[in-house]
Amino acid sequence: MTETALREQICLLAKSMFDRGLTGGSTGNISARTEDGGLLVSPTGTSFGRLDPARLSRFDAKGRLIGGDKPTKEMPLHAAFYDTRSTAGAVVHLHSCHSVAWSMMPDADEDNFLPPMTPYAIMKLGKVKLLPFFLPGDPAMGEAVRGLAGKRSAVMLANHGPVVAGKDVEAACNAIEELEDTARLAMMMRGVDARMLTAEHINGLVSKFDVEWDN
Repeated sequence: MTETALREQICLLAKSMFDRGLTGGSTGNISARTEDGGLLVSPTGTSFGRLDPARLSRFDAKGRLIGGDKPTKEMPLHAAFYDTRSTAGAVVHLHSCHSVAWSMMPDADEDNFLPPMTPYAIMKLGKVKLLPFFLPGDPAMGEAVRGLAGKRSAVMLANHGPVVAGKDVEAACNAIEELEDTARLAMMMRGVDARMLTAEHINGLVSKFDVEWDN
């Protein structure tokens, strides 16, 4: 994909998520690898609904800012995924409502944040790690991701929002939407004796679809 097309795709998918209420105001950030090994990143303080392709922050392959506006303050978080996951071609972070709500529940599983409700969350995300609360922009968030040694493609920042790495922008956006949908289902079914996927179901999905399932 050309850089021009990638810039357009980033802005198109970001606006789609904004228009559907998956992140609001000037929240959230998104980045993607360019063909030369650099990065395109949403600028700090910008809205997903109004990103300008020409003003995306542009980094070269050595991590130097070479064009565009000042990048998001969550760069350490994005860099941690790129540095620890060789397959990461894009990273998306949202402030999506239901996933944040689920992160506040006292019984949320830190090692496997999403209940096993649908096959697609397992297929697209594997296990999601629930990380503790950090101040926005704290480099410690990136260090927490590095501490996972590349074993997770998705984390949930408690009281803050999800972060997902994917092979490309579309894959990362699809996966983070699946995370939010599953959290919404979990909130809807809270207090109900719902029938979850069994261990046998999960093992079948992991095997058939070659899911990264950190045990």
